[in-house]
Formats: sequence, C-alpha cells, structure tokens
Amino acid sequence: MKNTDSKGHVTGQSIYIDDIPEHAGTLHGAMVLSPIAHGTIKSIDYKAAQNTSGVIKIITPDDIPGENQIGSIVLDEQLFASPEVHFIGQPIALVLAISEEIAWLAAGKVSFDIEEHKAITSPREAAKNHSFLVPPRSFQQGDTVKAWNNCTHIIEGKATSAGQEHLYLETQGSYALPLENGNIKIHSSTQGPTAVQKIVARVLDYPMHKIEVDVNRLGGGFGGKEDQATPWAVMASLGVYLTGKAVKITLPRHIDLMITGKRHPYDYDFKIGLSDDLKIIAFEADYFQNGGAATDLSPAIMERTLFHITNAYYIPNVKGTVYSCRTNLPPNTAFRGFGAPQAIFLMETAIAKAAEKIGVNADVIQQKNLINIGNTFPYGQAPDQDNATAVWKQFDRQFNLEKIKKEINLFNKNNRLKKKGFSLTPICFGISFTNQTMNQARALVHIYQDGSIGVSTGAVEMGQGVNTKMMQVAATVLSVDVSRVKIESTNTTRVANTSPTAASSGADLNGKALEIACNNLKQRLINVAAETLKTTPSKIEIVNEKILHNGIETKMLWEELVTTAHLARVGLTENGHYATPDIHFDKSKEKGHPFAYYVFGMAGTTATIDTLRGTYEIDKVDIVHDFGKTMNRIIDYGQIEGAVVQGIGWMTIEDLVFDETGRMLSNSLSTYKVPDIYSAPNEINIEELETDGNNHAILKSKAVGEPPFNYGIGAFLAIQNAMKAFRNDYSINTNAPISHEKVLMGLYKKS
Repeated sequence: MKNTDSKGHVTGQSIYIDDIPEHAGTLHGAMVLSPIAHGTIKSIDYKAAQNTSGVIKIITPDDIPGENQIGSIVLDEQLFASPEVHFIGQPIALVLAISEEIAWLAAGKVSFDIEEHKAITSPREAAKNHSFLVPPRSFQQGDTVKAWNNCTHIIEGKATSAGQEHLYLETQGSYALPLENGNIKIHSSTQGPTAVQKIVARVLDYPMHKIEVDVNRLGGGFGGKEDQATPWAVMASLGVYLTGKAVKITLPRHIDLMITGKRHPYDYDFKIGLSDDLKIIAFEADYFQNGGAATDLSPAIMERTLFHITNAYYIPNVKGTVYSCRTNLPPNTAFRGFGAPQAIFLMETAIAKAAEKIGVNADVIQQKNLINIGNTFPYGQAPDQDNATAVWKQFDRQFNLEKIKKEINLFNKNNRLKKKGFSLTPICFGISFTNQTMNQARALVHIYQDGSIGVSTGAVEMGQGVNTKMMQVAATVLSVDVSRVKIESTNTTRVANTSPTAASSGADLNGKALEIACNNLKQRLINVAAETLKTTPSKIEIVNEKILHNGIETKMLWEELVTTAHLARVGLTENGHYATPDIHFDKSKEKGHPFAYYVFGMAGTTATIDTLRGTYEIDKVDIVHDFGKTMNRIIDYGQIEGAVVQGIGWMTIEDLVFDETGRMLSNSLSTYKVPDIYSAPNEINIEELETDGNNHAILKSKAVGEPPFNYGIGAFLAIQNAMKAFRNDYSINTNAPISHEKVLMGLYKKS
C-alpha cells in the first residue's frame, strides 16, 4: 500500500498550519528576542513598538495569569525571559498586530538596557564550572579499574560530534482560536499534542479540558517539534486569552534557525582496552552533552546515550558517564536517534582508533565482539535473539565482504588521484520510551451505519507514513478494504493523555491500541453474525468483507452485518488502550529491562575521495536491516533511505557554528549546508534480515524511524579510510563532521 498522503503532498492539497483559512480579525504574533546570550534585563522600552500602526497588544510576563514556565522534565524554562536572558533569541515578549509583517517590524523596534554577563558555549567549560542541567549519570558493568590490567592494547582519546539542525520544511507555528465559554482550540505543529495542552493549561491557569489541541499533520519534525513546538502554541493561546481574538504565530526560517534547539553536540573522553585476540575487555567514556540554556529533553536524551554506549557489542567491563552541561545556547532537544547516535558514533570511532593502533581492520574487532544471547548490555537487559551475528552473516552472504575489499584495493592500486574507502557499521537500537509511563496509547474507532470506519489515535503524521500504517491495521484486523477507513486528525478531545509521536514508537503504541479496539469491535460483529445465522461465534469469520460460516461464504456481507448490528443496538464504537508489557527500569540501580525489543542491522559504506580537491562522494551504502516482518515495504524502505542521507549529513557537511558570544554563525541556508542530491549515495541497497519478527511490534513490523539514522556514521569512517589509502601515516580524525575542508587539510602534511 502506498503512502496515503503522497498525492496530497505532490498536488499541494495537504493541509498544514499555514493552509488553515484565517478567521476574520486574526492577529499575528512576533517575538521580542534577546540580543545577547547572557545578561540581566535592567529596562525595556516598548514605546516605539506600541506606537507602530497596526500593533494591537504587547504581551509581557506580567500578563501571564498562571505560571511563566514551559519546562517539561525540569521547570527551568520561562515562556518570556525575566529578569535574566540566557541565549540569543530567547523570547522576552510577544507583539500582536494585524499582520505578520507589522508584528515583526514592531518587535524589532524594542530597545533594551541589559547588563551583559559572560556567555558559556562549550560543554567542557560548563563542566569545569559544575554548570549542569541535571546531575551526571553513569551506567556500568563489571570492574573497569581491574580490567585494564588484563588488556594487551589500551587506546585513549578525545572526540566530538556536532549538533544538527532539524530543518523541517514547515517551520514552527501555531494557530489558536477562541471558542465559547472561554475555551481555546489550538492548531499546533507539534509531535506532542498532550504536552501542548498541559503546558498551555499551566500558563493560563486553566483546567486541561478547556484546551483542545488539534494536529492534522506536520511538515516534518525529526524530534524538533516534540517539546519545542510548545512555546508558540502557548503564546498564541495567551494572545487569545488576553484579546479574545484568533492568534497565529509562524516562525520565519531565519528566526527558526536562530532560536530553536538542535541535536545535542557532544564532547567525549574515551579509553578502550583489548586482549591479544582482540576481544574488547574494557571501555570507559565521559560524554559532555551540550544541553543549552534550559533542560528541555536533555535528561531523557542523556539516558538514551547511556543505553547505547556499547552499540551492538558485548563488553564485560564498561563505565559511561554523561554530563548534561548548561550553556548559553538555545536549549537543545530531541532529534532522530535521541542521544543514541552520539553514543554509537563514539563506540565506532573508538574501535576504529584501536584498529588503527593495533594494525588490523576495524571489522575484525567488530565481528569478534558482537553481542549474543546470554550477554547483557551494561543496564542488564539481554537480546532475545542472536540478530547481531545473523545480520553480519547475511550481509557477508549478500554483499561478499572479501569481494568488496578486493575491488577497493584494486581500484586504489590503479588510481593515484582518487581513492576509495570502506567501513562497516553494525547497529543495535532499543525500542520504547525510556520513561516507562510514556509507553501507553489509546485509539477510538467508530464503525458508521454504512460500514465506513473512522479512526482516531494519538499518532501524529509528520511524513513518516504512520497514518497509512494505522489504516492498514484497521483494515487488516476488520478484514475490510482500506478505502473504508478514514484517519482523523490527532486531537486531545477525541484521544486524551497521549504520548508524543517519538522514540520510533508511534506505530507500535498507537497501532497496538487500534488493534485492540478493532478486535473488540470485530468480536461484537461476529457475535451478531452468529446470532443472525443461528450458530456459534467460533464458527464465524469475517474475510475480505464476507461473512464465512465454517469457512464457507454466506450471503451476508460487511455492510449488512453492520446494519444488523446497529439495528440490534450493538455498540459500534470502541476505545482501545495499550501499555507496553514486560518493560521496567530501576534508576536507583541503573538496571532493568527498558526496551520492548531491539532493532539490529549493518551498513557497509563505500566512499571515493578526490585527493586534489578534498571532495568526496558516497558510492553506495549496502544494508541488511532487521524489519521484523515489514507491514509496508515502500514506507519502511523510504524511512531507511531518508535516515541514511540525514545521518550522512550529520557526519559530513552539517556543522553548527557559534562564536564565543553565543551568536550562531551558520544562521542561514547559505552558511548551514544540508544534504542535497549530490550528497546522497549513488546507491542504497537494502536487504531484509531473515527473522520471525517480534510480537511487541505492530503486526510484527518493527520500528524503522530512528535506527537506520546510525548507518550514516559509516560515511565518517569510510571517507577517512579512503584518506588512509592515499596517505599511509594519516591518523583518523575523531572530530565530526568530516567536511571537505577537513579532508583536504588531512590529505597533506603541514609544512
């Protein structure tokens, strides 16, 4: 089944926030933004802004009826900064005007007297000052202190991985409407409708039932709209509360780039020890997470980093510590992978440095240390299948590792100015929210009198195809044509207390809830059919809209059955509730079973560099991926292709640059580069792991949103292996991204 949204997208008929017809008298909002990264506000002069023709109201912290607080995990983020500012672009006030242009014009006229303080932008500097968002956390297994004595090879080093801009096509925005009795309806471009509802209620001092949040779809999210869509919805709602008018806020691209959080940059210190036979005996690492000026989701992201510090390997002695550092940058936030890519990057880089020092290929170390049944990760959970080894074996059968290596060696021998490099990237990614409470979902299903079906879930469609998968679940369980199924917008009034669509769990959680609701409805209909046909329910089946008795078609069809049920006053509406079973985690011990299942896979990346220019291209990425039993091959393959390119972008050309004052220098699409068609691999070859799947995955079809992002890490090492083929004494650069400039400088020794 193709993605049901594709036609609407390519014909321009899909509806986003900016496509909603505006109500008469709608006001537009623009933020007054902090001009410095850290300081104390002495005074603010709003006169010039207030006197601008078309300005209706300027909203300041004094206008907030509830709390001036939008923090989620930790209450440390103000809606409007007062009395201190903590990053450039932090909102201080909101200007409401009759047009967007006037609002931004007036906001720019506000003048300040701010006492400036020193800005901290480096996580290491923040750590030295003990400036942490939350206390550090450590996972450990075995005894690393004693284990070093058993290591033949010990390698130590430092590394960095950069941040990454989400660059969703639809910028942040919200449109809030006044309803009767003081109620407010919010159209929000958010991955977390309930989070928006809850925090709007906090700021307005409202009960949650007076706030309705509706999400039709997002023009991309990638995690950037899990928490960071909330402020704009809160501001728009506050505007409605104070003026009684509809209020719309849409961030211009350059403002969105400047003031929203990104993927967390990390600094690392690492130490890895191996035995004579290249078993990894011990691994220690400190992860310095640049969290920005407020907590946002940093504690959850640091936790997922800890869950993935050993990637797809078993290491008996491990200690990893994450320091979530407070700096004067916009609060960094969720991004596809949610802290796991940073951990996997370090593990793969450490192995590459160890291989370089020992004088072996990295894949020799990788293969010897793959995790198997009976081994545990540092937090105590063990894989339930030997999928790491199965992936490796299938990759070798499918793509022939020795053949790849021979072809690359032959190319490098015969070419002086172009060189090829190759790397392998095994992955293991845990699926579930690491906050156990969030692993729940609900679905509401109506079967109408004509046999058509309306479905509401908490899943937010943002281009990943979750609406299509929900249609498939309903159609499969009820055994009807998919054309009968309509997926409604995600709405907090129809489905309450939702978890955000994140952690690659949107299809699993909401699909399972939907499956439960549909199965309950199906059983009711079977009971009606049995009564009508004067038989027992066990002898009735619904198959492709036909009613079977003892496997034989009857004259009764789907529509007639639904009509019969309605006339008999049988309920044709059902709620389904699902909570992921068998997961638990004790934070006091940092041990447990936090994941419903794991997704395994491996990518082989081949890159070619031009040694004169320092440029490179990714020739191909060969992948064996653990889909379980994919329910939609088109969507799942598309997710892998997009994730691979996005991961390659993070590792190669995307680089967020701030100066020492906290000002973003890569603040436009001319200075911040994202992958285009020339950055994409010339080939992406995807093979499905031969496996039975997992019952915790919806229809045994495993999550596919985040895990394949990590395949992009292979580009970082494949490019540098090509550099090694040109310059034998080249030593792997552990600071990502590996830009074209870094390649050119690395190819030639300094004079």
